[in-house]
Amino acid sequence: MISLKKLKKTTFKNLALLFSLIASFGVTSAQEIFDLNKCITTGLERNFSILVARNNEEIAKANYTRGNAGYLPTITTNNSLGGNLNKINQNFADGGKASHDITHNSSGTLGVSLNMDIFRGFSVQTTYQKLNELQQLGELKTQVQIENMTANIVSEYYRYIQQVGIYHNLKYAVSFSRERARIDEERYLLGSFSKLELLQSMVYLNADSSIYEQQSEALRASQVRMNELMALENLGTDFAPFDSAIAINADLKFEDLLESTLRHNSNLLIAAKNQVISEMDYKIIAARAYPYVTASTGYGYNYNRYGNSSVKSQHAQGLNYGVSVGMSIYDGNNRKREKNNALLEIESRKYVYQEVEQAVRADLLTIYFAYENNLRLLKLEQQNLEVARENLEIAMERYKLGNLSGIDLREVQKSLLDAEQRLLSVKFLAKLAEISLLQISGRIMEYI
Repeated sequence: MISLKKLKKTTFKNLALLFSLIASFGVTSAQEIFDLNKCITTGLERNFSILVARNNEEIAKANYTRGNAGYLPTITTNNSLGGNLNKINQNFADGGKASHDITHNSSGTLGVSLNMDIFRGFSVQTTYQKLNELQQLGELKTQVQIENMTANIVSEYYRYIQQVGIYHNLKYAVSFSRERARIDEERYLLGSFSKLELLQSMVYLNADSSIYEQQSEALRASQVRMNELMALENLGTDFAPFDSAIAINADLKFEDLLESTLRHNSNLLIAAKNQVISEMDYKIIAARAYPYVTASTGYGYNYNRYGNSSVKSQHAQGLNYGVSVGMSIYDGNNRKREKNNALLEIESRKYVYQEVEQAVRADLLTIYFAYENNLRLLKLEQQNLEVARENLEIAMERYKLGNLSGIDLREVQKSLLDAEQRLLSVKFLAKLAEISLLQISGRIMEYI
């Protein structure tokens, strides 16, 4: 026969474990409260992938200049200073000879030149337009990173809320099992209950406490993932979500989402932008068939000093200018080859756009079906939960009166826990579908 002292000791251990878990993971005054907006803004400001994307965007923005396109002239300077030391021996036609000791001749030049393309077959204008398109492409790629990060943060935020809900459900399960163990202990001490029943209730309590402890680990892991997405310096920062439940937007309409997707989906916009850029590449290649006109001007100063000459030194300075006109007549058919390749690239970009559009439409349709289905399941699971709660209340009263076995009570308790877990799961899946729909349709930033 189990002793009262041993029973109390075991019960005390379970209570101590429960209180320690509550103290470790319950919302206390020391925890900072993070709402969804704060999580998103913090992540977008600090996340490393976003910072890299913004730097790439700034590079594309800096490249969009008239000078980089070729509109502006180039100015260069060329300066030199040098000389030579020569010993000269001369033989004349009349048979005479002459020799000179080492002669030092020196020279120096100073010059500034300006060169500018007057006409390059419209390639300069097209290049400038291409740089503008590349700048916009950089902005779109940054937008994709921002949207992906926002979706990840929102998903993890509500996953964390889901884990908190599971945590509280398991906490209630432990509390319920502890109450049952208390009732069974009293019955056993009064001699109206068997040792087997008491031990079974203790097994249930220990099992629920173990699952509860494991859930506290899962809860903490979700919190760390949130800290990682927000790029917090202290990944172990302990915070609590502002929201206590997963709120579902049940008013999303497929027609509105499809219209918004075709207009604002970032991947579609990038595919369209790449198609435009490929067309500009073709124009730049085709421009090489036109003649080119370049102008140049400069100012130079030359100095020469002669060691053995009738002229001791010479200075020259002045302005030079010129215009060059040229045209590529034949380049080994390279231009023709590059134009054909560029046309194939344009065609490929069109196919890529169509492929992306098809994939986006398919994803939107698939996720919307899941969204609608989860909304229907949500209503069903809410009804199941209400029935399961009422069923447990009745079962507990019957158990206290001795009209229900411990195994049957456990089954009713498990049914309630399963109903609670299913409801949380359906809510989270519905929320994930909502997040995905808004991301595909370019509306993910509505969460801010």
